[in-house]
Amino acid sequence: MSHSLSRRRFLTASAGILGAMSGGSFARSLLAAEASEKTPLFKISLAQWSLHRRFFTDKADPLDFAKMAKTEFGIDGIEYVNQFFKDKAKDASYLGELKKRAEDNGVTSVLIMCDGEGALGDPDESKRKQAVENHYKWVDAAKFLGCHSIRVNAQSSGTYWEQMKLAADGLRKLTEFAAQQNIGVIVENHGGLSSNGTWLSSVIHSVQHPGCGTLPDFGNFRVAEKIWYDRYKGTEELMPFAKGVSAKSHDFDDAGNEIRTDFRRMLRIVLSYGYRGWIGVEYEGRGHTEPEGIKLTKKLLETIRAELT
Repeated sequence: MSHSLSRRRFLTASAGILGAMSGGSFARSLLAAEASEKTPLFKISLAQWSLHRRFFTDKADPLDFAKMAKTEFGIDGIEYVNQFFKDKAKDASYLGELKKRAEDNGVTSVLIMCDGEGALGDPDESKRKQAVENHYKWVDAAKFLGCHSIRVNAQSSGTYWEQMKLAADGLRKLTEFAAQQNIGVIVENHGGLSSNGTWLSSVIHSVQHPGCGTLPDFGNFRVAEKIWYDRYKGTEELMPFAKGVSAKSHDFDDAGNEIRTDFRRMLRIVLSYGYRGWIGVEYEGRGHTEPEGIKLTKKLLETIRAELT
């Protein structure tokens, strides 16, 4: 008899005996403890952008993304990037094949990262309205594929406070539409004011809708040329609204640690907010091939997850 099997039987027997003595509360706590040992602190997904050179330069077929994630990297969650199939948002046949291949490979479709659909905080009301509506098709696609959210940008222009008001307006309207299909709208710190944790967290708070959240990205805290927002402070500010997390990586030392971001510190912050969802591998470096960078990032996440478990 294996150790795990004998221990399971002991726990089950103990739960049955002591459950009668305590109205079942002790039994539930024992079984919950055993279940927690099997549940990872977080799940690891793969952001399609990690392979942007493969898709853009080498012209790889985006339909093969799920197979790549599973067979090459042993990753069973994927985060699509709309840029790689921009003209397919309403193509039922294409989306059906995308969904089928994910299912065939036992891969979960997590979210769609949406770019190039206009500024959700555009000062021009008609353009802002159009940007909101441009995202509708990706909400529909996300729903069809089984994703939980679409990732968007909080682009705007004007003063600090004007941009906050405008971005919140566009996000609120889009979130209200997406909520009808139970799809979340999550904002990444993606340059400019969106990389200011105080600003973006204030925007999400202003939206005042549970369907609108954040996608904290470990490495995207540059607010202007040569001006960086503190990435750890920013992550702390964004985590209360997080519905996803992006483990951005660029360069590694000989021990396998990312040299720009302290991943251990970041993951402690992430987990301290009770987050237990998907954390996406997003390699953007040049020092390694894309597959090498993905594997290094995944290994680092797995190593730290084991340490913290």
